[in-house]
Amino acid sequence: MKITTAGSLGNVSKPLVRTLIEAGHEVTVITSNPDRGGAIEALGATAAVGSVSDPDFLTQAFKGADAVYTMTPPAMGSEHIIENIANAGQAYAQAIKVSGIKRVVMLSSIGAHAPEGTGPIKAVHRVEQIFQQLSGVNVTMLRAGFFYYNFFRDIPMIRNMNIIGNNYNGDVRLALAHPGDIAAALAWELQNKGNGIDVKYIVSDVSTGNEVAAILGQAIGKPELPWVEVPDEQLKQGMLSAGLPSELAELLTELGQGIRTGIVTEHFFATGARVTGQVKLEQFAEEFKAGYFTQH
Repeated sequence: MKITTAGSLGNVSKPLVRTLIEAGHEVTVITSNPDRGGAIEALGATAAVGSVSDPDFLTQAFKGADAVYTMTPPAMGSEHIIENIANAGQAYAQAIKVSGIKRVVMLSSIGAHAPEGTGPIKAVHRVEQIFQQLSGVNVTMLRAGFFYYNFFRDIPMIRNMNIIGNNYNGDVRLALAHPGDIAAALAWELQNKGNGIDVKYIVSDVSTGNEVAAILGQAIGKPELPWVEVPDEQLKQGMLSAGLPSELAELLTELGQGIRTGIVTEHFFATGARVTGQVKLEQFAEEFKAGYFTQH
């Protein structure tokens, strides 16, 4: 098969590309960074350098492909983030139509069922809505849980304050996913035909914030590490102090509020909360430990 993948060589896309190449497929990798070309070719793939907001570029990158994998970065630009991501979704859809692609696998997110109240995820909701209008295309929207790797961002907080947390309490259940599990699920879908417009979840584990604190704390020698609910304004100010654009800080604060109220995870839990990934929180804790003691 000829398969075109987005996401350059990110945490999900790199293992996905490796899996597809090992299975004997001809893979083209979309990247916005021309410096990634060598690394892509070293894996045995072809680099296509351009923007996922450019429908003409995407049409060329999709040309002749049997299947395509699409994703949008969690933040595109420092302003008009939701609109920028939705516009990329529209560019994807246009390129899919023009190039005659019949199989699409989209990386979506838990919470994408909701049009509002989910921070940056509401942009992914809009992309899902755009893809649902595609005619004669088998589209699988794979809604991933929250990446375990996001907890690496909490290392400075753990080091400096001996706490971990967010703007929701430690009893809230979190649907978590490992990039390796997401890549495996994407690879399976891309190599199969699909069935119309379909929504699936890929979640590796379900844990509360308190469980996250206990397991990660144990791994790094801080067994008493507490999960702390950070007030919205304090969380936002912390992100601004760390250099995040104000619009993104607002959206991430809203995301935490959506987790706190249950908007983000309600559909996943209402539809059975199936955990299909293999990497559990205890296993990720070993990766977290390695990152904790090497990150500076």
